[in-house]
Amino acid sequence: MFCRPRPRPCHVLPAVVHPTKNCVNQTFTTYEVPHIHPQHTTTVNNIQYQHKHYFPKTQSAVDSVTNQQFNCGGGPGGPGGPGFGPRPRPPFGPY
Repeated sequence: MFCRPRPRPCHVLPAVVHPTKNCVNQTFTTYEVPHIHPQHTTTVNNIQYQHKHYFPKTQSAVDSVTNQQFNCGGGPGGPGGPGFGPRPRPPFGPY
């Protein structure tokens, strides 16, 4: 009796988990400077092993906020207005 050979099962090894890569997005003004890089291509035929890497990604946003306060003087509430300066003192001596 003739039996067909069974295909070999694919063996999956345990996953290798790498440390989380922290990426920061920032915005900039871009200036283009052309650089010429000549190249030569050689074809090399190789045996390939597939190492499958997975990159789960999380994302966050940070708002940088600053505050400035200016005392521009004069007027109600400013220097010299109500609520500023020394308190009045009672007079000294007989009335």
